Amino acid sequence: MSFYDFAKKVSYPFIRFAFAMRYEGVENIPAGGGYILACNHRSNFDPILLAHKVPQQIHYLAKVELVRVPVVGGVIRSLGVIPVDRGGGDTAALDNAARLVQNGGVLGMFPEGHRSKTGAPLRPRSGVSVIAGKTGANILPVAVSYTKGVRFRGKVTIRFGEVIPFERLAIDLESPGTIRAASKLIMEEIVAMLEPLPEILTPPAGEDR
Repeated sequence: MSFYDFAKKVSYPFIRFAFAMRYEGVENIPAGGGYILACNHRSNFDPILLAHKVPQQIHYLAKVELVRVPVVGGVIRSLGVIPVDRGGGDTAALDNAARLVQNGGVLGMFPEGHRSKTGAPLRPRSGVSVIAGKTGANILPVAVSYTKGVRFRGKVTIRFGEVIPFERLAIDLESPGTIRAASKLIMEEIVAMLEPLPEILTPPAGEDR
């Protein structure tokens, strides 16, 4: 048993105790790998909550500072995280992520780039679309809804949407407009599954609407 599977098994009872969980659309999860799981980001619990219904190991991109923390960094690496230097234009991390998908792995990404403190969806960044463009991968949209905020025994609903075929994204890596359009499409699919349905996408701090 891998460390990832062990951690997944051990954490399951805790998650079921800490939250009132409900999973929907599990039948939409692909049987094999080689795709990108794209989800809104509300809590540090999100990767754990998603892991319990996805049979394959989900690999995430994480800021390199976390990987450098003693002990914690070792655990994170054991869970298959791909370190990325967010401030340094880390193209190597994107290439590693693309290679993972091409080799049949499952890459988990949060299009917003970071957690939403209020629960309102943030404007998506381009990472998911860029890696999809590099790999031709399909997208599995997922929405995580904390009905009354992130709290003990709070209701959490996770909805797995229908897979978005790569062809529908119409991504041309030489055309920034197609990348933005694909990012918007992916985020709209996620937002449509949130509970309750939000009205707007809120841009990250410092970014114009």
